[in-house]
Amino acid sequence: MQYETVLSVLDNGVRTITLNRPERLNAMNTTLIRETAEAFEAAHADPETRAIVFTGAGRAFCAGDDRQDHVEPANEAEARGLTEAIQAVTRAIMFGDRPVVGAINGWAVGGGFEWAINCDFPIWADSAKGFFPEVSLNFFVTGGVTSLLPALVGLNKARELLFLGERHSAHDLADMGLAWRVVPDDLLMAEANAAARRLADLPVRSVRAMKRVLTATAASDLATALDLETEATVAGFMDPLTTELVRDF
Repeated sequence: MQYETVLSVLDNGVRTITLNRPERLNAMNTTLIRETAEAFEAAHADPETRAIVFTGAGRAFCAGDDRQDHVEPANEAEARGLTEAIQAVTRAIMFGDRPVVGAINGWAVGGGFEWAINCDFPIWADSAKGFFPEVSLNFFVTGGVTSLLPALVGLNKARELLFLGERHSAHDLADMGLAWRVVPDDLLMAEANAAARRLADLPVRSVRAMKRVLTATAASDLATALDLETEATVAGFMDPLTTELVRDF
């Protein structure tokens, strides 16, 4: 299948899904959000795909919401539809049974940071950085991170990341447990492909069962977190202060 903003290429059992708006640092617009979910759903349904690499073209993994193409929903129904589309990406990454290796390059901001955290094996480039600007913009986070972050880094560090929105280096994130590995920038894709190759060579049944069980049990209640995040994000979209803060960002 051909996409406008996403590349999906299969090579000997390893599928690479690449966010492909490099001129906009792979920032999210409605097309990229929808196509990313579709690409993951298709990959998980493909019997030839045994592992997935998720990365971004150019100088960033994903710079979050596209401020130049910012969507201002006209009503609550539109806000809910957009938020549910964003959450559909997390569901497609995490609830599918193929393991996902993240190859995180450049900036991973907001929703992009959330997608990096959704990966099973997030490998970060030395120069990569991530942060959550949502609270400062009167938004709310998505991606199930209200459940995933406390499980991964503890509640106090999760509060720090989400409330304060400070920018963190790849090595900071490795110390917290949010990066599986940190590698030199020029080795990022080679390391990600090698990890995906190892996963693809493991027995299919046990790998897929392990992913399903870990996803179901590692976070306190991921499905509930996604639903609660959606409600809070919709409320943020509908507050006029949000539009003002986003334009000033």
